[in-house]
This record gives sequence, C-alpha cells and structure tokens, in this order.
Amino acid sequence: MNFYNILNEIEKIDGDVYERLSPRRRAIKALTGFGGKVALSALPFALGTMFKKAYGQTNANAQIIDVLNFALTLEYLEAEFYTTGLSRATLVIPSTEARNALTTIRDHETAHVNFLKTAIQSMNGTPVNKPNFDFTAKGNFPTVFTNYDTFLAVSQAFEDTGVRAYKGQAGNLMPSDAVLTAALKIHSVEARHAAHVRRMRAARGAQVKPWITLNQSGIASNAVQPIYNGEEVVTQANVAITGINGTSVSANAASEAFDEPLTKEQVLAIVTPFLA
Repeated sequence: MNFYNILNEIEKIDGDVYERLSPRRRAIKALTGFGGKVALSALPFALGTMFKKAYGQTNANAQIIDVLNFALTLEYLEAEFYTTGLSRATLVIPSTEARNALTTIRDHETAHVNFLKTAIQSMNGTPVNKPNFDFTAKGNFPTVFTNYDTFLAVSQAFEDTGVRAYKGQAGNLMPSDAVLTAALKIHSVEARHAAHVRRMRAARGAQVKPWITLNQSGIASNAVQPIYNGEEVVTQANVAITGINGTSVSANAASEAFDEPLTKEQVLAIVTPFLA
C-alpha cells in the first residue's frame, strides 16, 4: 500500500488539511527522510493521528467503523496466512523470486492491518481482535502448508475475495472521502496481488488468467466456488456487454472486464470455514 499516494489524495480532497496541520506536515516530511523501511512501519501511526486531527472533530461514523473492522478481519486472515506459510519449513517454495513475491504480499497485508487499526482508533473506534484461523478450511485444504500449489490456490482465493469484498463495501464508505480513498487504494493493491498470484499459478500449469473468467475458479475444490459465483455477469448498468454495438465481445471477455462486488454476508460465509 502506498501511503504517500494516500496523503496526496487526501490533499486533493481537503486542500486545507496541511495548512491546519502544518506541524504534522513537517513531521511526516522528516519521517520519510529516514528511509523507506522506517517510513513504511511508522507512517500508519502518523497518518492515523492526522486523520484524528483533521476529521475527528465530529462523532465517529459507526457504519464506517463497522466496514473498517470488517476489512480488518480479512486483512488479519491474509497477513496471518502469508506469515505462517513463509515460516513453515514444510512448505517448499521453489525459487527466491517466488519467496520474494510472497514476502512482498505479506508485508503489504501487514501494512493494511496496521493502517486499518490506526484508522479505526483515530475515529474513536475499537479494532476487532484477530480471530484464530484454520487455513485448511475444515479439512478442505489439508496440504495448504505442505504443498506449494495448494498454498498458491488458497492465496488466489483470499486475494480474489479481498478484491470483491472491498468493492462491495465502497458505497458504505462514501460519507468519508478520505477513508473511501484509502480503502480504494487497498482495493487496487489486492487486485495486483490477485493478478500476480494467478500468474504464479499459471506458470506452474494452472488453467487461470490474471483475471476471473465467468465464475471459474481454476481451483479443484468446491469449497471456494462461492468466491466466484456472480462473476459470470455480462451486463453493466443494465447494458449487455456481449455484442455491444455490433461488436464480437464474448461472454468470457465481458465477464473478465469487471469485478463484481460481494456483500458482507457473502464474504462472511466464504471466510467462516477458515475460522478455527
């Protein structure tokens, strides 16, 4: 997640925020001078303080806090999944390049967790506790931490869920432009994760593209099918994309062009098997 871009986007939304918080602006400028690694770990807390000062003069919006806690639960799931996998000697990751990619994704998910917790606290909310997880999904993926291909398949399932989940909640964040902008930044990172993991799977022979086609998961388990149901939609804004204006757009291509949102209830049903 690029926190610097978030700061720029907030400035676009509220051009006076830095003038009202000039000491904070200088602090952030100084903070980033210590180098990228230090800034990445410390900036979420600085940003959270800025949110509180800039927007904390009104009562925290319960709906927004609820959405952020919902997102936090998903980010806990992903961060713990990659952290566990990368630490397991039983999971043989075939190359340094693959390990580096998964490490980068883990670091992004950890940054998302820290950011969401800080944002919730800055709005006078209480972050939810991290649940206990069962990454075998009640035995559906017993080799998740011993078979690299299974690990990548579950990774794809989590990332695809994250993309659709953030899109499904975007409308509920509209009361706060700053929070909505930040959430959409995370959404874009999750989409890049999903595309990269899918490419990693394709390189090992899985029949998947960097995007979802119809409601096809490319995963040999019915346990993840709810993640993909509804993606076969070929209309947008009540307009049929297939054959639009006499073109030869196929159902496959039409479905690949858009990610469909998931409701909170749908996501919770998907995630529940992964909760211990």
